[in-house]
Amino acid sequence: MSLIHPQLAAFAAVIEEASFDGAAQRLSVTPSAISQRVKALEDRLGQVLIVRQLPCRPTEAGEKLLRKVKPMLALETEAYEDFQLEQPNAVHRRLAIAVNDDSLETWVLPALATLNQEFGYLFDVIVDDQDHSLSLLRNGSAVGAVTSETKAIQGCDIHALGTMRYHAIASPEFKQRFFAEGLNLESLTKAPMLVFSRKDELQNRFIQQVVGHDLYPPTHYIPTSTGFVEAAALHLGWCMVPECMIQQALADGKVTMIHPSFTVDVPLYWQHASIRSTTLQNLTKVFVNQAQTKLAIVE
Repeated sequence: MSLIHPQLAAFAAVIEEASFDGAAQRLSVTPSAISQRVKALEDRLGQVLIVRQLPCRPTEAGEKLLRKVKPMLALETEAYEDFQLEQPNAVHRRLAIAVNDDSLETWVLPALATLNQEFGYLFDVIVDDQDHSLSLLRNGSAVGAVTSETKAIQGCDIHALGTMRYHAIASPEFKQRFFAEGLNLESLTKAPMLVFSRKDELQNRFIQQVVGHDLYPPTHYIPTSTGFVEAAALHLGWCMVPECMIQQALADGKVTMIHPSFTVDVPLYWQHASIRSTTLQNLTKVFVNQAQTKLAIVE
């Protein structure tokens, strides 16, 4: 039997699986039982907690409750381990974390591998821009987030990871075609630009450094960090790429920096729920150590 109240466990499972049927399968009960437990919880609290459409998602009240329940689930798993008990359905060993794609591709994956091998953790990784990932911690979707926000949100601890330095790159042919006369208002307005998503502001920050204001050049939206280097090498456009991802392509002559003296530095931090949790302590230790193999140290 779960140490967490069955109604709370059912509520969390519906959100994590995005459906009542998925929650029922995880908890080895019927969908009707899940529905009854959630409805009883909503009646007790006097609030609707779940938007009942696929995919299921929390209401504003549900988000508030989820922020409290997620850390409880992590602590429940630790309690089973401490007392060497078998956890029913093993449903709470999957840890939801929010990370930006560049971190996932450069240092987070090795960190997750270490944590899985040493502690057996399973992960539910949610990818979002580093300027927006903290919202997933605020609304309870994640127990921790890699973020560029320098201040800890209420109820959370913060740890410096390091600074990710970005360089503007393009293929040599692209650079010759669009930037033969240098970086200026005209060339940056005409040269096609590669952007990860509409939340990605790195290219705009670079433009602001050079010309002092925003521009609106032709833009490709390509949501792949590792593919950015290849896309640039194929002359699709110029883009901002982490320093640790371009060394081989630079050495091979596939890409070049369009202006080495202009860079964009993004300090990164790990924020997580402020609770006494061995799991979160392990996550933090491995994340900090692994990040520092790829990132510059934050001063």
